[in-house]
Amino acid sequence: MPQSIRRANPPISESVFEMFSMKNRLVILTGASGGIAHEVARGLAEAGANLALWYHKNPSAKTLAEELISKYGVKAKAYQVDVRHYEEVESAVAAALADFDGKLHCMIANAGIPAKAGGLDQSLEAFHDVVDTDFNGAYYCARAAGFVFRKQGFGSLIFTASMSGHIVNVPQQQAAYNAAKAGVIHLSKSLAVEWADFARVNSVSPGYIDTAISGDCPFEMKEAWFRAIPMHRDADPRELKGIYLYLASDASSYTTGSDFIVDGGFCCP
Repeated sequence: MPQSIRRANPPISESVFEMFSMKNRLVILTGASGGIAHEVARGLAEAGANLALWYHKNPSAKTLAEELISKYGVKAKAYQVDVRHYEEVESAVAAALADFDGKLHCMIANAGIPAKAGGLDQSLEAFHDVVDTDFNGAYYCARAAGFVFRKQGFGSLIFTASMSGHIVNVPQQQAAYNAAKAGVIHLSKSLAVEWADFARVNSVSPGYIDTAISGDCPFEMKEAWFRAIPMHRDADPRELKGIYLYLASDASSYTTGSDFIVDGGFCCP
């Protein structure tokens, strides 16, 4: 009889609520100063997760940590980290492991910045800032977490990508952002294959979300977006909590290498 390479299935709960439970599990969430991250953090904390909240300049993550502790009874702490520098990322992962229980269950590489001009009108400095934050920073977070996951034998990595990694947005021009997010999606798929023995890797590609990052966009530009979206609206960031919880939890134990587009149907036509 030839020997099968089939691996055993993981333990699977009969309860769907237990499958989604994140009780006492540590999640590192980058770019935790506002927007999508605040709602994702609240959703994970409600499911029982402990949160290490990373921010770069805006210290609102500290207030969020206090809220999560008070409202959900979980552990939470804010860390100032510039994801453009691998040494800072590596040190912050080590600090979170020391401050919590020594195991990392999920890394959400969410930090990102927009591009404010097209490929020729954007300065080289601004181009490098977008790529260094949105792509290199995402990889640095994945790398630092990946070494931990491989040692532990388990883990979930979630990238925040964008529908802009699938399409070219109009009317705004943002070639650097689009290219960086396309790279994140393919990086996610590549790492999913490389890490299949010990961790799962997926990405979420949000469409237009009603957050501060789009708050200064002109009325005419937003109307152009709404005309292009089959649902004719942008999303409340709370509408993204479910997909991140799914990917962070055991509910997605057979999900890896996938990109989840949450865009109101924008990419469909």
